[in-house]
Formats: sequence, C-alpha cells, structure tokens
Amino acid sequence: MSTWGKNNPDQYLKKNWTLEEAKGKLETFCAYQERCAWEVRRKLFDKGIQGLHAENLVEEMFKDGFLNEERFARSFARGKFRLKKWGRNRITRELKLREISPGQIQEGLSEIDPDEYFDTLLTQTEKKWEKTKEKDLYKKRYLVIQYLVDKGFEQDLIQEALESIQPQ
Repeated sequence: MSTWGKNNPDQYLKKNWTLEEAKGKLETFCAYQERCAWEVRRKLFDKGIQGLHAENLVEEMFKDGFLNEERFARSFARGKFRLKKWGRNRITRELKLREISPGQIQEGLSEIDPDEYFDTLLTQTEKKWEKTKEKDLYKKRYLVIQYLVDKGFEQDLIQEALESIQPQ
C-alpha cells in the first residue's frame, strides 16, 4: 500500500463544500438516480458537512422531493433483482444497511413478481450447475446452494429449484 498521501503535504485534498454549494450539488446527486438519506448523509460527511447542517440539508431534500425512502426502496429492489439477479434476502440486507424502515423494505420487495423471481432463481441455478466442474454430486450441490444463498435467495426455494433441474 502506498504511503504517498501521508508523506506528501502538497497532496491534493478533497474539496469541502460550503453550505450554499452543497444544496445544488445534492440536488444534482439525487436527481441523477434515486438516493436514500443514508447515502446523502455519507456524501455530506465526505465533503465536510456534519451534524445539524447535514440534517437540515437532508430535511430540505425530503421537503423538495429529491429524497423519498419508499421510492428509493422500490427502485433499489427492482434494479438489484433485474440487473444483478439478487434474491430477497440480499436486497433486504442491503436496504437495512441503508437504514430503510422495515415497512418501506416490504414495499420495495413488493416490486418483485413472484413468478419472475422463481424463473430467475431457476435460470441462476441452471447456469451455476452447468458452470460448476465438480465430479462429486454432493459437493457440486453444496457449491450451487452456497452460491444462491450468497445471491440472497431463500433456502426452501433453492431446494425446490435444484429438485426441478436435478431430480433425485
């Protein structure tokens, strides 16, 4: 690891935002894609704005409609499921990390169609089964299950998907 940043006093430091420019920058930040309050607070902290000033800016973002936690949860769940093929458990874990309330997490998960969810799980199971080059069927099954659990799919659905592609 480089120690250049520690030993070079002439290093370019991150520019902190003033309160005036922070509002405009946050509007752009939130307009680009859905954000949650946790992400905005983190951005403000990185730019040197903390405490009451940060909370006031976050409150303004909510008031002006740039932040909406339910809208964020719905967008996040839809996107991570469709693009990254994450399961409900992984999406829930990530939303909790971003301090989204349980009710809003449920609203977000309601964006996932159950039939599409199981079809995606089947597709992921088949792909992983084909890619796994393990001779021992028990080890191969374990590796596929582990992969799908890491993706956030539920154990009972994984078992059902495995049985449908590889009857015992």
